[in-house]
Amino acid sequence: MSVSVVDSIAPLKGPRFSGHETFACRYAWLPKAYRALKADPDLFVDDESAMAELGLGKNMVRSLKFWVEVMNIAEPDGRSRRMRTTPFADQVLSEDGFDPYLEDPQTLWLLHWVLASRREAPLFAWKFMLGDWTYPEFTRSEALTAITVASKNLGLEHSNVTLGQHLDIFLHTYLSTRGQSFGIEDSLDGPFVNLQLLLPLGERRNDTGRWEPVFGFRREPKPDISDKLFDYCLADYWTRFSPEEGTLPLRQIALGPSSPGQVFKLSEDDVRTRLEESSARRDATYTYQPSAVQGLVSRKTRAKAVILDDIYDEVG
Repeated sequence: MSVSVVDSIAPLKGPRFSGHETFACRYAWLPKAYRALKADPDLFVDDESAMAELGLGKNMVRSLKFWVEVMNIAEPDGRSRRMRTTPFADQVLSEDGFDPYLEDPQTLWLLHWVLASRREAPLFAWKFMLGDWTYPEFTRSEALTAITVASKNLGLEHSNVTLGQHLDIFLHTYLSTRGQSFGIEDSLDGPFVNLQLLLPLGERRNDTGRWEPVFGFRREPKPDISDKLFDYCLADYWTRFSPEEGTLPLRQIALGPSSPGQVFKLSEDDVRTRLEESSARRDATYTYQPSAVQGLVSRKTRAKAVILDDIYDEVG
């Protein structure tokens, strides 16, 4: 399949702050929606019919449609509300696919990549917190203040309720609700909680004197992200963000917005080690040239592209 798995649909260009209603994506939603759409591409044309078919309330149905789109499970079929499943979803979620019930951690990391690295119509909280937030930890109030300022700097006006709810959906996507308090209706943990990308670190007093939970991204090496998955996402990032470039600097791959290093929260040393080890393989798709100043990664023009099969073959 084509390397890029993220931006096959982009009805909006600017960042998105809503559409998820008040629900983070639940564990069973994507496989259920995929199977239902394969049986009936008109599933989301009528809310009442979708509610009956999926066993969900109206707002949940709309939320599910949102997650199906932003995680590239299905895309609009022309200008109608009819939807077709994507080649990416067919390869992963079909009955004979690689992981029809989201049991493989590689699939969860891959879906996280799809969700967090969107170039067109990115989810603002994901783009900001995973790409622009530079501190090792944060509280909800600190993140909300920063997101409010960042959105205003883009000339966007959103209410505190909209911004707060959007941030809460981001937090709930990666944090268990057990022992946490989020201003959203969904109380069930979703698939990305298992990645432990975002961790509770304790509490501290905010400016008003109230105690708030402190969160931080898990930045240590992540062996559950396989070498092939990393290379697949690197190629995807390269294709979408720097298609004309034959080389990329290490720091861009490790620290650039929407880069594998940032989206997966890997240290620069870990990214360097991955590049060195992958480039030494016989089937490498790139070469890595270390430097005291700046390491460089160069494409191999005739190398066979990494495909989904390679990811699942490696861990199978």
